[in-house]
Amino acid sequence: MKKILLAFSLLVITSIAAQAQRYCVIDSKYILEKVPEYNNAQKQLDAASDAWQKEVDAKMQGIDQMYKSYQAERPMLSEDARKKREDEIVAKEKEAKDLQKKYFGYDGEVFKKRQSLVKPIQDKVFNAVQQYAQSRGYDLVYDKAGGITIFYADPKLDKSDDIVKLIPGAK
Repeated sequence: MKKILLAFSLLVITSIAAQAQRYCVIDSKYILEKVPEYNNAQKQLDAASDAWQKEVDAKMQGIDQMYKSYQAERPMLSEDARKKREDEIVAKEKEAKDLQKKYFGYDGEVFKKRQSLVKPIQDKVFNAVQQYAQSRGYDLVYDKAGGITIFYADPKLDKSDDIVKLIPGAK
């Protein structure tokens, strides 16, 4: 009986504590789209990424042409010539993969450009959200754009527009 009473008391205390927490919901994607700087940065990032991708694709097409040419000429080549051509193709493939890694790898140019263009804007949004939450006494802020599953959120809990107003230059 004591265990049941203790468990029930613990459940009541936990539910009271959970109700005491204040929270709101935001949509960081929506907020970022309202910041013109973000849209400009995203366009710059997309343009650079497209240019780099075209460069990598051009190298890959060149390698493909080299390989097709090699396949057509292979029967007529000596063993040494075959080995030399195969080595050239492999070297070009490595070069193309290294270029791809340079641009799109974990610490590549796209990552660096995103850090320089987008991260300061994301930090501005984060600071606005933090300022809003602290000034309004919210304990938790859920981001419905961040991959957290929310099955229902009352629209009055969504404070994204209030955050947008705190960001200078946002619409």
